[in-house]
Amino acid sequence: MTGPVRDHAQVFTALRPLLFTIAYEITGSTTDADDVLQESYLRWADVDLDTVDADRSYLAAIVTRQSLNALRSASRRREDYVGPWLPEPLRLDDSDPEADVVLSESVSMAMMVVLETLGPDERAVFVLREVFGFSHAEIAAAVGRSVAAVRQMSHRARSHVQSRRRRFDADGDVTEVTTAFLTAAMTGDVQGLMDMLAPDAVLISDGGGKVHAARRPIHGADAVSRFLVGIARRGIPEPGFEPARYNGSPAVIITSAGAVDSVFVLESRGTTISGVYVVRNPDKLAEVTASHVIAR
Repeated sequence: MTGPVRDHAQVFTALRPLLFTIAYEITGSTTDADDVLQESYLRWADVDLDTVDADRSYLAAIVTRQSLNALRSASRRREDYVGPWLPEPLRLDDSDPEADVVLSESVSMAMMVVLETLGPDERAVFVLREVFGFSHAEIAAAVGRSVAAVRQMSHRARSHVQSRRRRFDADGDVTEVTTAFLTAAMTGDVQGLMDMLAPDAVLISDGGGKVHAARRPIHGADAVSRFLVGIARRGIPEPGFEPARYNGSPAVIITSAGAVDSVFVLESRGTTISGVYVVRNPDKLAEVTASHVIAR
């Protein structure tokens, strides 16, 4: 008895949200993730489907290998990157990924920053194992390592991430949080900002050397508050503000003369803001208004 008829496009389309999420979490770039999926489909289209026992595992392996190629190429460019590096902001569609806490945390800015401190293979192993639940054998086939090596990498990566990641809390109304944050910043209310920020809050600003941004992370509620007020006082030509949600967190899109100037992503811990991630590099904002579907 034969199973249902499959075709390449049908299978790939059904798994695309998962494949995109894998590519984004490995590369940290929506642009690279889209490119990876295009290249992966070309490779998938040449596969004899009769030889494939598990579509999900097979396609994840193709996407992982292409993502690692993209990440290694990007890693060389990042060696000369000016200032802190942040991932491209990920705008989600109207679905509710927060119902899946693991998925929502896995694409948070805080987690993506931690993943950047892993080596390429360890990053892929961590993502495939901890987020998507692939077996060590499936991961070994995807990254071209032995099962024993993958087990060791998985253990090291998990310990590394657990020691560095900040506690995640996806709760909070987007409009309420961003409105209060913007109001305090734009009115120069340093104390109001300090009341919203955790004492150990951190601000990371990514301009890539192309626009003004802090060259180092800023730590502490007082320092972060004063930096934000300083930005507001410098003024933005024809400013516009749009509450949004990026990487599963409250965010705000700031425009200048109709063009996107920056995206602020706010990470919360309980009822306070623990992280402010400011993406200003124009290269990372070209497709920032496009939404994506993620899944695991």
